Amino acid sequence: MNRKKLAPPSRGRDSIPIDINRGVALADQNPTEVASDGSALLRNEPVQARSTARLASLLDAAAAIIDEIGYERLTTAMVAERAGASIGTVYRYFPDRIVVLQSLSARSLGGFVDGTRTTILDPAHATWWDAISACINGMTGAFRSTPGFRSLRLGDVLDVRPALSAQSGSTVVAAEAAKALSERFGLPIEELAHRLEVVIVVADSLLSRAFTYDSKGDSTLVDEATTISKAYLTGFYGDPDKA
Repeated sequence: MNRKKLAPPSRGRDSIPIDINRGVALADQNPTEVASDGSALLRNEPVQARSTARLASLLDAAAAIIDEIGYERLTTAMVAERAGASIGTVYRYFPDRIVVLQSLSARSLGGFVDGTRTTILDPAHATWWDAISACINGMTGAFRSTPGFRSLRLGDVLDVRPALSAQSGSTVVAAEAAKALSERFGLPIEELAHRLEVVIVVADSLLSRAFTYDSKGDSTLVDEATTISKAYLTGFYGDPDKA
């Protein structure tokens, strides 16, 4: 069997970093429910650096395959072949393909939450809108260059019952973004998370459509994601350019 060596995932300059080693909790009600590396879903959690690297390689392989054929057709055999691993190695961690998808979604969401907070708290952003705009740019970059993100996004597209968490991925990102925006720019926390989730859902929908038929993204739809988000939030928090 010919096994392809997996190339490192590529990232655009504007993409929010997604890192398997970030220990971000994805569920406020139960922080140990799903960790950002997907380990709480696994048959065997990695305890050594070598095992963690092997898990990362399997998830990277899954992401690369999803980029090519979508997540519906992904199989554990494909993951094993692409990663240059035995099928037994795959089943050591993942009981089935669904857990592969859930683990990859958890990894993406965990890294996205952490990257969003880092972006918002970056002192380079002078206003709350600068920070949010940078986050939307980061999401756009993830659609463009992070393997698998275009299909799985924040994990909300996976309709698996029962749900792993009482919260959607967009809810988790919005809650963390609201805390960071309130901390950094003093925005009133009341209703902020809800309004940010509206922005995330709208941006996710427009960006998903923008990248459906164009790997570079339909620039008109990409721009609309930013324009609509700014118009919506400005109605509540005023024009940041006039502050």
